[in-house]
Amino acid sequence: MSTPEIDSILQQEDKEHSRDVEIERILGAFQLDAYSVLALQPGCNTDVIKQTYRKKSLLIHPDKTKNTRAPDAFDKLKKAEKVLQDDKMREQLDNVYADARLVLIREKKWTIHDERLKGEEFLAEWKEKTKDLLIERELRKRLAAKAKMEEEGRIKRKLEEEQEERVKARLEQKAWEDGRDTRVGNWREFKKKGGEKKKKRKLLG
Repeated sequence: MSTPEIDSILQQEDKEHSRDVEIERILGAFQLDAYSVLALQPGCNTDVIKQTYRKKSLLIHPDKTKNTRAPDAFDKLKKAEKVLQDDKMREQLDNVYADARLVLIREKKWTIHDERLKGEEFLAEWKEKTKDLLIERELRKRLAAKAKMEEEGRIKRKLEEEQEERVKARLEQKAWEDGRDTRVGNWREFKKKGGEKKKKRKLLG
């Protein structure tokens, strides 16, 4: 085997290794943090987002690797890019990042100009705090959705009960009206028999 062939095989193996590493990184990134999925810092412009997505999507594309987890990683990467290209969704994520940064600054009693804010240690803490806030926000959202569903269920049950009451009332009214002729006939028969008894009493008296 020639040297160029060996080099080609080694390069292919290196590329496959890079794919596997990136696939694992994406799958391990926090789902709700699109910046982490794309390995970007908040504040980057849309061109950087597009370029990063294109580069990573080509690297891990399921058609270019035998890694069975590639489709899941590719799907996650695509969803993250969609979030960051949506102005409203990106703004919401940026706001959570900003809140997390302020919380950490207050906890550490630093100023917003502290040089330590640029350090790797703070950036790692910032990511974790953002993750915590995103989890809290998601829990609140789910609880609100659950409460809404329960309220809608309660209203639906109430409407169904009211409907059943109306149907029951209509059936009772119909039964009453259907039995009116029978009741009138019975009353007339009763009156007739009562009149005959009175006549008999008079004759006997």
